[in-house]
Amino acid sequence: MHNAAFAALGLADWRYELWETAPEDLGRRVAALRTDPGIAGANVTIPHKQAVVAHLDGVSAHAVSIGAVNTLFRDGGRLLGENTDWIGFLDDLRRHGLGNLAGARALVLGAGGSARAICYALVRAGADARVVNRDPARAESLAASLPGVRALPALDQAQALGTDLIVNCTSAGMEPRETTTPWPSDLPFPAQAAVYDLVYKPATTRLMRDAFSAGLRVIGGIGMLAEQGAEAFSLWTGRDAREASVIMRQTLGVPPV
Repeated sequence: MHNAAFAALGLADWRYELWETAPEDLGRRVAALRTDPGIAGANVTIPHKQAVVAHLDGVSAHAVSIGAVNTLFRDGGRLLGENTDWIGFLDDLRRHGLGNLAGARALVLGAGGSARAICYALVRAGADARVVNRDPARAESLAASLPGVRALPALDQAQALGTDLIVNCTSAGMEPRETTTPWPSDLPFPAQAAVYDLVYKPATTRLMRDAFSAGLRVIGGIGMLAEQGAEAFSLWTGRDAREASVIMRQTLGVPPV
């Protein structure tokens, strides 16, 4: 999607490459990025979103609050960190007509770097954000570091009742674990809730199929992928993120909304 946006917006000499980086090589990789003037920045994904912070010259206020970075960009000779996941999530929700979250009851599944970004976004949008994780201590840690987020001890009917939005931030359902789901098989979905699954491979997860069968509205994570990417693109190039968003959504085949 980035290379398509480079080509469409007249940046023919730019290219986006995938660099596999083991955890033990992260520091060396960041140091190499910093010293190469031909590199405008990078994306960082699992499992590096939190560990990379220690190797940077600074991070944005958003990334500090979230405690995770997914985008690196240059500021003079410094290499800085930003988190574009949270704004990409909110931008895609708006496209689906779910931009007004004030007072909404949101249930976040998972407590990793992506969950931190989603909880941050929900709180900024005025939602009542609750987080649950199979390791309750991780959920408690997340809630303690993000004002406005509450940790739940477990996922049960009482906790799920009245939920307006369920957001899956776990890897359950992601290739190659397509048959898995973070939602307990014996727990009914809350009526009238919408389900947003950050997983985008496959495009339709088991969680989404089960929720749709129960009458819920479901949204996959491919749109958020495009929106967070467009924000990163803007940091690297100085171009309007909205221009990149149109191209990236078309390239990824995101269904129009």
